[in-house]
Amino acid sequence: MSVSTKLQRLRSLLAERDLDGVLISNDENRRYLSGFTGSAGYLLISGDDSVLGTDFRYVEQAGAQAPEFRVERLAGGSAWLPELAAGMGIRRIGFESQDMTVHAHAAFRKALEESDSDGMALVETSDLVDGLRTTKYDDERALLERAIEITDEAMDEVGGSLEPGVTEREVAWEMEKAMRGRGAEGLAFDTIVAAGPNGALPHHRPSDRVIAEGEPVVIDMGAKYEGYCADLTRTLLIGEPDEMFRKVYGIVLRAQLEAEGRVRSGMTGTEADAISRDIIAAAGYGDNFGHSLGHGVGLAVHELPWVSPRADEPLEDGMIFTIEPGIYISDWGGVRIEDIVVLEDGAATVLSRARKLDPGR
Repeated sequence: MSVSTKLQRLRSLLAERDLDGVLISNDENRRYLSGFTGSAGYLLISGDDSVLGTDFRYVEQAGAQAPEFRVERLAGGSAWLPELAAGMGIRRIGFESQDMTVHAHAAFRKALEESDSDGMALVETSDLVDGLRTTKYDDERALLERAIEITDEAMDEVGGSLEPGVTEREVAWEMEKAMRGRGAEGLAFDTIVAAGPNGALPHHRPSDRVIAEGEPVVIDMGAKYEGYCADLTRTLLIGEPDEMFRKVYGIVLRAQLEAEGRVRSGMTGTEADAISRDIIAAAGYGDNFGHSLGHGVGLAVHELPWVSPRADEPLEDGMIFTIEPGIYISDWGGVRIEDIVVLEDGAATVLSRARKLDPGR
């Protein structure tokens, strides 16, 4: 979708919320609206003007990447806001309350109070642009699918060659090399490799623990490709599974496949979450599944929509999100299986293709 179309959609929201303009501070939202990939800057957008303010390091880059924005060089501090907003006819300035720090907000408010712009005010907004990003368009989906493909291939290559005696940290490094070797610009997040009892920690950091035969290994990883993030989890096993692993893995796999098969456009995130959660609870492990079933992915690895017990918003065609049930048992380990799906024609299409274990083997 073109930058001009994104700006048009945003301006419609400004009118609905009685805002003269909005100050964008979030990195992903700045990139989404303008195309600018630098690490510093603000967007100030009114009903008929669009400004990208950044420091001297990025002025030239901003001009090349964001041709639909007027680029302003900022000298630092916050004094630039009232002058720039006044020149654009902005008095009620929306700001991203979920992103802006208390310190930054106080500095901008002080700058407005000390200026001659009587009546100019900051107005809290939440998820204004994040909501626009919820539905993915063809160009975004293509980048996401490439990030997913890179991640799948790396998982199959490295995961398929696991042997006893390697450490969690060594596996994480091999995964990173495999993703970068396939064109990833970096990692969407720090890779999780959790072997044996460490698998009971959903966000375990790889350690020097040696992976032993017969224990589950939870691997959660994702490539970043042209700004877009993948997210994939597989639970692997070296050697033959015991009865406990077969049981737990089978429950999680069934919970995931049921959700992927039954989720529909129009369901709330809560209703989708309940598909897997009810299966796990009925099997006696409800207290061992403590996180949400899923989340959106895009320019951020965790973004709207949420698929959780507290997600009342309906899911819609074009949304791309994870389905990742898990069971975590202290002193034993864990099982999590995660795919990325897209809603289209009312149902979920699974985009992740990395191999899954056969719990009956």
